[in-house]
Amino acid sequence: MKRYRSLAIARMFVTAFLIWCAGAMAANAADLYRTKTVVTGQGEANRLIGFGRCLEDVLIKVSGAQKLAGDRRLAVHKSNAKDFVKAFSYRDQFEGKPIRDEQGTRDRPYDLTVDFDEKKIDDLLGKLGLKPWLSPRPRLFVLAEMEQGARKFFVTADGAKSDLQRDALLDAADRRGMAIVLPPKEIEARGTWAGRFEAPAGEGPILPLTGHLVWDDRALGWATDWELQWQGRPHRWQVRGVTFDEAFRRGLGGAAQILSGNGDPAGR
Repeated sequence: MKRYRSLAIARMFVTAFLIWCAGAMAANAADLYRTKTVVTGQGEANRLIGFGRCLEDVLIKVSGAQKLAGDRRLAVHKSNAKDFVKAFSYRDQFEGKPIRDEQGTRDRPYDLTVDFDEKKIDDLLGKLGLKPWLSPRPRLFVLAEMEQGARKFFVTADGAKSDLQRDALLDAADRRGMAIVLPPKEIEARGTWAGRFEAPAGEGPILPLTGHLVWDDRALGWATDWELQWQGRPHRWQVRGVTFDEAFRRGLGGAAQILSGNGDPAGR
């Protein structure tokens, strides 16, 4: 396994690039108490399941504590997640396309966006021994390198070969409440950039987060190594045998956990 050589590349990008890329691809950290999931149809049963998934996500998003993912203490609260909901809305993913099933909207996928009650979420975090992470959050310059056999590429802001991964990475950033910056496709020509890693003036702190994802045929998933430099030392954690969507959530969630003071993801 190659170890974190991408960090050196991240530090080579010039300030001018970061200014351009920040405007083009920095994810807007939306309301921390809002999140979304995909459900089938608009029936109540699937909506309640969606509320449960969203409750876990919003607790992680607001607190920065990735370690809440899969926490058994959440089970009872997820079953009553509707009690924490302030508002919700649907967006038909097939909007504008003909209805194909007898029941009309039964089998159509919808984006379910959920707004949670801020006080109720804060109170629940308190019961879990956590608190909201409401201070300004640094942006992350994410340099994610994918390797699947002979195919190797970076997830970039504008490269066609990483369209799916870019969408998944931006979705993960939104779900974890982090604003990110992605490199342009020119990064593939490694000798193109020179200089030093530096935040653009007036844009607030920006930190390099590097990931190396390698496809594992035996595990049928991605083996991923993440690194974040913070407070003078590297923080490293691993994820094994997951989809790249989940690998990105663990990467950005792990960074949020470190930056929010909720501990090192490697120590979970």
